Amino acid sequence: MAGIDPPASAPAQTAAPLDDLTPPPGLLLQDRLAGWVSDLTTLHELIERLAGTGSLDDALNEVLRAGAALVGARRGLVVCEPGDGLGPVTTLGLGLAHAELGHLETVPRRATSYGRLLDCSAGRAEPVAVPDLLGDTELDPRQREVAARLGYGASYAVPLATAGAADLDTPGRNAADVNTQDLYTAGTNTADVNTSDPKKLGAVVWFYDEPAEPVERQRHLVGLYARYASEHLALLLELERARARTATLTGELLPGRLPRVPGVRLAARHRTGPYGGGDWYDALALPEGAVGLAVGSVSGSGPGAVAAMGRLRASLRAYAVLEGEDPVAVLSDLELLLRLTEPARTATALFAYAEPAHGSVVLAGAGHAPPLIVGAGRTEFVETSLSAPLGMLACWEAPSVEVFPEPGETVLLYTDGLLRRTGEPMDRAFARLHAAAASVPEAARDDPGAVADHVLRAVLPGEVAGAAAGTAAGAAAGVTGRGGSADDVVMLAVRFD
Repeated sequence: MAGIDPPASAPAQTAAPLDDLTPPPGLLLQDRLAGWVSDLTTLHELIERLAGTGSLDDALNEVLRAGAALVGARRGLVVCEPGDGLGPVTTLGLGLAHAELGHLETVPRRATSYGRLLDCSAGRAEPVAVPDLLGDTELDPRQREVAARLGYGASYAVPLATAGAADLDTPGRNAADVNTQDLYTAGTNTADVNTSDPKKLGAVVWFYDEPAEPVERQRHLVGLYARYASEHLALLLELERARARTATLTGELLPGRLPRVPGVRLAARHRTGPYGGGDWYDALALPEGAVGLAVGSVSGSGPGAVAAMGRLRASLRAYAVLEGEDPVAVLSDLELLLRLTEPARTATALFAYAEPAHGSVVLAGAGHAPPLIVGAGRTEFVETSLSAPLGMLACWEAPSVEVFPEPGETVLLYTDGLLRRTGEPMDRAFARLHAAAASVPEAARDDPGAVADHVLRAVLPGEVAGAAAGTAAGAAAGVTGRGGSADDVVMLAVRFD
């Protein structure tokens, strides 16, 4: 065709030698480096997610999810069983219903891979891979039955254990340090970090639907992740134990039971914050059918605040017996004691002297929130005078207030932690508390415990409010509120018959 040059003839194609298709060494190194970077990036992201967990159960669940992604499984089981035997002992599953977990627990422990890791007593436990469960001729019959029922054909288990002392004694070496040499040195097992015996925390196992086994790269990654996870779990375990000890101590220092006084019915609720605070309540039967009622809060948190709370509560009981009919004198004595024995602390307190036979309550408060009267005809705060907390002035004194609850009304005494946990400004928190008290159903007004539970649920909807106060379980039920407050919560409900 005019104007178009004829196509040039194509050169003859010849097959290149096979050796010429081999990638150059530089390209292989680049691919390997890219793989290292990708693996370390993934590991870093998973560890960051783990570091964001604040409770032992959340961390164990995260370990299950992250490990499943690393080894290519979709189901798993983690057992927290510290080697020192002090607990807590926990079993959690991934992709396993409660009934399926029950089936797994019926398998003899010695027959399971994670059971062998938990019972290992000599040196560091090694990961256990079972690439073909049903093809294993020595498989326990019960394990074979459960594997067929749940539909898994292989498993891979790794121990959860903290590094021993040898690593920590090495200058500049952190037991959680990771580098590419650790990750890809040939023949190096990521579990072999030191020669000293580690502290066992538990074991985790992942299940494959079909016969399978993680490749060497996956083993390295999950092994390194398990090292990081074990250190984090060990910290959370100690924190959990510390919280349990503080909750137990708090429960022992608070009243084991409330007194029975004719004319009134009492109920108390106590929620300990994550760090253990110094909030308390008390009710004491006094002569002539009277009852002394107290709530208070010591500044600070932790065992020191709990111990100070115990001393202050015991002192207030003594002053209440001596001069309970004068709440101002009771708090004045308490303030003097606090300044002499706890000069570095402050405290808020409210003490009330109730005479059910006369339907009267005389009360005084030191920097404390006002009580709330809840009844069919009214829901209102008691107008108390403003005063400083105990320990802040050279001499504390404030006038007392007398109120007259009607039969069927409930007086709620509480600590500031109830308001702070809402995460709202104090005026809004008071409004929320008032609205919650006003919304108590008529059927619940006869029971002071039901009134307290309803108010707590309405003010703090994200928290459990059903456990009875004064028990370790009830004390440990508290969690951080929506606003991030870690304060204790105390509520004492007094219903007048």
